[in-house]
Amino acid sequence: MPKIAILDDYTSDSLKLADWAKLAPMFEPKVFNTNFGDHDVIINRLRDFEIICAMRERTPFPKYVLENLPKLKLLVTSGMRNASIDILAAEKMGVIVCGTHGSADATPELTWGLILACARNIASDGANLKRGGWQTQLGVELNGKTLGLLGLGKIGRRVAEFGRVFRMNVVAWSPNLTKSRCSDVGVKFVSKDSLFMESDFLSIHLVLGESTRNLVTGCLLSYMKPTAFLINTSRGPIVDEQAFIEVLKNRKIKGAAVDVYNIEPLPVFHPFRELDNLLMTPHSGYFTKETYKMFYSQMVENIQAWAKGRPMRVLSGNR
Repeated sequence: MPKIAILDDYTSDSLKLADWAKLAPMFEPKVFNTNFGDHDVIINRLRDFEIICAMRERTPFPKYVLENLPKLKLLVTSGMRNASIDILAAEKMGVIVCGTHGSADATPELTWGLILACARNIASDGANLKRGGWQTQLGVELNGKTLGLLGLGKIGRRVAEFGRVFRMNVVAWSPNLTKSRCSDVGVKFVSKDSLFMESDFLSIHLVLGESTRNLVTGCLLSYMKPTAFLINTSRGPIVDEQAFIEVLKNRKIKGAAVDVYNIEPLPVFHPFRELDNLLMTPHSGYFTKETYKMFYSQMVENIQAWAKGRPMRVLSGNR
């Protein structure tokens, strides 16, 4: 009986949100509710599984790990992209890697929630009120402010739509963005430097890769207005973490909100936890019932298709 490992199900929802019984009696799913972390721990816990279902980039599968999982035949990840899987190495070993689709609304909605929370001091005011306080600081209105988008893909375009509803001036830049693409969605194309200089709220929506890792440097952060906010719901390593910490510590910008981190789960004693002008959420951009239902249901479909010799949603290392 092939064994299925369902990884990093922190809220124990995987078996509730999809009909895993469709696979019975052929397959035996086992749910893991905590993160393994260390590569050797991953190998030790998963060496007997033929099928692994991974939740985003929570558990890494570099070449070293894959080479030490001798029974692995199918690796299914939520999402159609996973930077923590060495897909080329998997292909060479004969391991099929499949993905799933996800909601187009979950991350843009959280992004907008973070923008509103920054603008109106929602988290700090709520905490202060519970401590017995009342009004302590003025918020700002979004109407007339400039929303800068670092990336104008599927998520960035959706956030741009929200910005226009709130009557913001929306500008964008990314390495491959063109004026024509910006014009198509009613956004003004600007240079990279101008994006950081002009934005009152700068929201990051890039894919993490070699060209975008640490793209947001200390120099670029220094261009931002002292009244500006930075929002990151994309990937932590896109921003130079140490430079970001220094900017917030020295209050060079008004504040920031992040949903993603260089190390996840975020270490208990990470400096981010000490910054009173940083709003944090636990990588919950995709963390919705609707998205998870789609993830897990399509994982079941992928396993069924693979068992029939017709794998679907196969990811290629050449993408």
